[in-house]
Amino acid sequence: MILRKRDRLSRRSIRLRDFDYSQTGAYFVTLCAWNKECLFGDVVDNEMRLNDFGRIVVREWSRTHEIRKEIALDEFCVMPNHIHGIISIVGANGCSPEICSPGTPRVQHIVGANGCLSEPSGRSAESPLRMKSKSVSSFIAGYKSSVTKQINEIRHTPGTPVWQRNYYERVIRNEDELCRIRQYIRNNPLKWKSDNEYP
Repeated sequence: MILRKRDRLSRRSIRLRDFDYSQTGAYFVTLCAWNKECLFGDVVDNEMRLNDFGRIVVREWSRTHEIRKEIALDEFCVMPNHIHGIISIVGANGCSPEICSPGTPRVQHIVGANGCLSEPSGRSAESPLRMKSKSVSSFIAGYKSSVTKQINEIRHTPGTPVWQRNYYERVIRNEDELCRIRQYIRNNPLKWKSDNEYP
């Protein structure tokens, strides 16, 4: 879909005004599939069962730190028509100060067969013209683009949207909030039929 210049200019960003989304910190993000279509698999017996498209979504997410050294991954889950994840823009020691004590190493996370990353043992949009390097929006743009290209190659549909234009994002303010959001992500498949994104 090609937007006219007038349409692009009339979009209203609902990001936090004057907040620097490239600063060190933790962010909870949600991306929805185009028209909330269930592209990535199904929830069966309260577990997410990935299809080939869902496996692309997981693989590209797990490769993020290889490509973008400023991004650290935390909890993550793929649902039939959306994904939830926690990312951090990392500081010099590999941690965001909001969720790591000084000197704490970055925790490595494991991608399970069900499409969730787990620990071992407000809506947002930004104009490409204003996108800041090494920010949440630049990460999301790159991630969406890579997944879209690969899915469209498989289904022979070049140029077809895979994702909604916007994404949801929340700045994580403290450790308690981080723990609550991690739990929410882990429990997402259990609550699929009551989810706002359930078709």
